[in-house]
Amino acid sequence: METTELKEQLKRQIIQFLNLTDLTPADIKDDEPLFGDGLGLDSIDSLELIVLMKKEYGIDIRDPREGRKVLVDVATMAEYIQAHSAK
Repeated sequence: METTELKEQLKRQIIQFLNLTDLTPADIKDDEPLFGDGLGLDSIDSLELIVLMKKEYGIDIRDPREGRKVLVDVATMAEYIQAHSAK
């Protein structure tokens, strides 16, 4: 899958998995931080994103330090998926 297409898919999945019904994929920038001042996600959301990675891409993130490196923004998630995807 092409990077741009993967990023758009990820944005749709983030909105769906986290029930962010007030957002559209266009509202989420590729390099916008997912946590803190960016999208404003919290630790519960990070667990949901880890489930998303496992369920949709076959990627199992068990180490919290690895999760913090991967779940930075949509672009970082897409790069990680392309490098580690089992599908």
